[in-house]
Amino acid sequence: MSTYVYGITAGSHPALPEGLTGVGDPPREVRVLEEGDLAAVVSDAPEDLRPKRRELLAHQNVLSEAGAAGCVLPMRFGSVAPDDAAVTGVLAERAEHYQERLRALDGRVEYNIKANHVEEAVLHQVMAENSEIRALAESNRKAGGGSYEDKIRLGELVASAVKGKEAEDAVALERALEGAADSVSVGPESTGWLANVSFLVHRDSAEEFLAAVERIRGEMPHLEVRVNGPLPPYSFVEPGPAEPAGTAAGGTDAGAG
Repeated sequence: MSTYVYGITAGSHPALPEGLTGVGDPPREVRVLEEGDLAAVVSDAPEDLRPKRRELLAHQNVLSEAGAAGCVLPMRFGSVAPDDAAVTGVLAERAEHYQERLRALDGRVEYNIKANHVEEAVLHQVMAENSEIRALAESNRKAGGGSYEDKIRLGELVASAVKGKEAEDAVALERALEGAADSVSVGPESTGWLANVSFLVHRDSAEEFLAAVERIRGEMPHLEVRVNGPLPPYSFVEPGPAEPAGTAAGGTDAGAG
């Protein structure tokens, strides 16, 4: 039977709560596979697993229970290996890497920051900062709206300026927050967001990091800034001893939105 992998811990990690269950209907019993100085938190993998809310929460709950007692390298939802031997084989093969990651991530959590422009506010900024756009907009206004070509030209100028502003603000956001974090991971481009960045933050520094986010909101009111966290540090763990269980489940953060 295939093996579902929740996370990787040190072999000395305290025992999990008795009767802990994970994904599946009925929920599969969670167990631990040991290999040298490492261990993997796993269960049998249910067939046809899909990223439904119940399953995502079950995955997250196992990580929360395991993480309450010490550092866990979280696997993303849908991580499935062919069998137990495949899991322990990868633990043995990559032992040095996982041990280094456990040391680096101990006591740390992830905050994912997404940002987008407040449309009206950024248009005002673009108009204020670009004399060519202002001049063409005023010319069109005086001409009763302007010709079709002038309208198209104005739209192109505005779109180009907004795109440039998106890139500029994404860099500014990352630079403003990276000083309050131990590490930064830029996520894939996401429709509707100009920035999608994860920050590795020590639990003891979380208030400082969130205060930096609030400063950004005050200094850049034309940005809508969304904070998701604290999360297990998904973005700071390289792929583990499993492959995603199909495109519907693979690569989904249980706690991210």
